[in-house]
Amino acid sequence: MGGSVPRQRESVGATFTWPVRVYWEDTDAGGIVFYANYLKFFERARTEWLRSLGLAQQRLREQGTGQFVVTHTDVRYHRPARLDDLLLVTACLLEAGRASLTIEQSVMLQPSHGEEVDRGSRLLCEGRIRVGWVDPLQLRPRRIPADLLALLGSSG
Repeated sequence: MGGSVPRQRESVGATFTWPVRVYWEDTDAGGIVFYANYLKFFERARTEWLRSLGLAQQRLREQGTGQFVVTHTDVRYHRPARLDDLLLVTACLLEAGRASLTIEQSVMLQPSHGEEVDRGSRLLCEGRIRVGWVDPLQLRPRRIPADLLALLGSSG
């Protein structure tokens, strides 16, 4: 399952890693992951990262506390993932503001058992995702609660 790994670059927290297998539904006719599906992989890793911190997004929304919405994406594609590949998708809090978070994410090919491959040759896709905190009913920006920010900042 997922877990946190200390980051080498400057960030607010640790890097959370979540495994994802590539299925038929993720690929195009050539068996290569369709570019937009990397955003889905990023979303899954962010959701599981929050869940690992005890933050159920549905519960936060239902309680009226607020909810995260994606406000900006910046994605760079390096190599294709293919049908049946096992991927490692990461999420790392890069910046925490009053009403938004910037999260650095990557998708890497998990090496086969015993295979040693450097990170650069395994990196398939990387991006920075900005999420805003909004009121769940009006979808207007709202300050992220201090206790939530503290929890996110201590995730390393």
